[in-house]
Amino acid sequence: MRHGQTEWSRDGRHTSVTDLPLTDHGSEQARMLVPLLAGVDFTLVVTSPRRRAVQTARLAGFEDTASDADVAEWAYGDLEGRTSAAMREEDPSWSLWTDGAPGGETPEQVSARMDRFIKGVDGVPGRVLVFSHGHASRALAARWLGRPVADGGMFSLDTATVSVLGHEHGRRAVTVWNSTGAPR
Repeated sequence: MRHGQTEWSRDGRHTSVTDLPLTDHGSEQARMLVPLLAGVDFTLVVTSPRRRAVQTARLAGFEDTASDADVAEWAYGDLEGRTSAAMREEDPSWSLWTDGAPGGETPEQVSARMDRFIKGVDGVPGRVLVFSHGHASRALAARWLGRPVADGGMFSLDTATVSVLGHEHGRRAVTVWNSTGAPR
């Protein structure tokens, strides 16, 4: 689950350590997750430590969660609060996915975090629900598939959407992505 809308996500601004609350619309988005997740049994519910992820989890009906910094948003460093368009005006070839964030994390550092998280939940029996962020969730999907973090750039992800990483025929797979429907 990507968290609900914040002022900065609405405006396309990179938000990592700035701990913004959900907008009214973001809170409504989170509440709309309740019927989508009702009746789905989760063994473990994990949130990023950021307020917007925790708030989304609570409004979606999950009070008892484990906080894990490994699913926090990509540390944007000098890009915090800036848009990708503004960065590309300065450097047209720049890409977060391949270049990382000046003063923040590199793709290799994000990859290591996602790998550590996957290893930590790999043996958990049953379903794991994660409330995270845009770039972090996309990086997690890429690493789940054994792909470089840069491949996360190929996964578009809206706020307060359902994505499911699972298995098909014994292989890791993306079974649902960027959906507003119930998980399978």
